[in-house]
Amino acid sequence: MKPSIVPDTLPPRGHAAKRSFILEAAAEVFCREGFAGANIDLIAAEAGVSRQTVYNHHGDKDGLFRAVVRDMTERSNAVVFATLGTFPDHPGDLETDLTDFAMRMNLNCICNREGKFLRRLIQAESERCPSLFADWREEGPRRTMAALAARFARLAHAGLLVIDDPDLAARQFLALANADLQLTLLIGETPSQEEVRSASANGVRTFLRAFGVRQLA
Repeated sequence: MKPSIVPDTLPPRGHAAKRSFILEAAAEVFCREGFAGANIDLIAAEAGVSRQTVYNHHGDKDGLFRAVVRDMTERSNAVVFATLGTFPDHPGDLETDLTDFAMRMNLNCICNREGKFLRRLIQAESERCPSLFADWREEGPRRTMAALAARFARLAHAGLLVIDDPDLAARQFLALANADLQLTLLIGETPSQEEVRSASANGVRTFLRAFGVRQLA
């Protein structure tokens, strides 16, 4: 017996709009239920489309999962690079300006919806889809690190930092900037604005102890 086809329950929408609704719903379901617990019927119901529409767009559950990760990576990259555009290339007060930048990176890229969803999916499914998350690492974090490293290299060239390895400096900066947030993020909670500012300030202060220009007494 063939499964019954449930008609789309929302007003008529174009191809791109339906795809967006499906990806949004799938992200919610995969993050909430995990890959094993998610199913096309549940995703279709949350997206307000028929299960056949989901199959038409993405083929099967695995194809949909991969599409969700790619879509989140693209969205995350857009936000990350917009935020990188606010890097203090000509700082007035280096510590203050780097702290403000670190706070923007944390709020926009670590504590945002896409950041939370990607962390959950990576933690739960990376062993099942190693090639998919290897692609994510290349398209996401490595591109971010390279762009941030170039900016730190310019600050070092201007004599504002002492950096032998800009790639290391970029990794250390991001790791230190959100180090105090990791426990809160790990249990799925959202840090407060004050917690983010404190973590950012602590991270930048430690970063400058390692890479800042030391003043002669």
